[in-house]
Amino acid sequence: MKSSDPKDLKLLMIEKSDDLKTHQWVYQLLRNNLLCGRIEPGKPLTIRGLAEILQVSPMPVREALHRLACEGAVEVKNNRRVIVPSMTAEKFGELCELRILLETHAAEGALPYIKEQDIEILEQIDAKIDAAVEHNDVDNISLHNQAFHRHLYCANPFQIAVPLIESLWLQLGPFSRIAISKLEKVYLVDRHVEALEALRQRNLFGLRRAIEADIRDGIASIKTVDGIHDYFQGVA
Repeated sequence: MKSSDPKDLKLLMIEKSDDLKTHQWVYQLLRNNLLCGRIEPGKPLTIRGLAEILQVSPMPVREALHRLACEGAVEVKNNRRVIVPSMTAEKFGELCELRILLETHAAEGALPYIKEQDIEILEQIDAKIDAAVEHNDVDNISLHNQAFHRHLYCANPFQIAVPLIESLWLQLGPFSRIAISKLEKVYLVDRHVEALEALRQRNLFGLRRAIEADIRDGIASIKTVDGIHDYFQGVA
C-alpha cells in the first residue's frame, strides 16, 4: 500500500504555545484531528510525511504516535507507517456500548461535585455546539461536544474513567464525523439541555438518562447514514 502524499492530508492546526514542548504539541494536534475524524480509517501515512506537514523532525511525531497507539487510536507499522485502524460492525457496537457504560458511570460520579460555575461553563460549551451546528462546522461540533462531556465528568476530582472514555472517542471519531457531515439535522433533541436540567435539580436518574440518550442518539445517527456499512470491514 502506497503512502498518501502529505499534501493530501488537511489537518486542523492548533497554535503552539511557549509552554508546550514540540512532542506535546504534535500529540495534541494529532489527537484533536483524530477526535474530530479528520484522518480517515485505513489512510496510510508516514512519520516523515507527518513531520513534513508539521515542519518538525520525525522524533516528536514518532513519540506522539506511540502515545496515540497506546490509546488505541492508531496502528504503527514497522515504526514508520501509521494508519487509523479500520472498523468492523462488531467493534463499533462494542465501543458504543462501552461509551454508555463508562459515561453514565462518570456522570453519576460527577454529580455530587457539580457547582453552579460548572453549570454555567457547560451552558457556554453547549452554546458553542449550537453555533457549530448552525454553521455546519463539523470539526467543532465534535470537539465542543467532547468538551461538554469532559468538563462534566472531570468535575469529580477522583475520576479515573476519562482516559478510558477518550480512548473510545478517538476510535469512534472518524465514524461520528461521517454521520455529522452527511446528516441534514444533527440534533432532533438537545440531550445536553436535559442533562443541564438534571444537574440543576441534582437528579441522578435524569442525568444518567440524558447522557445515555445523548450517546444512543449519536449511535442511531451514524447507523442511519446511507452506505455507512461500506466503511466497515466484516459482517455484523
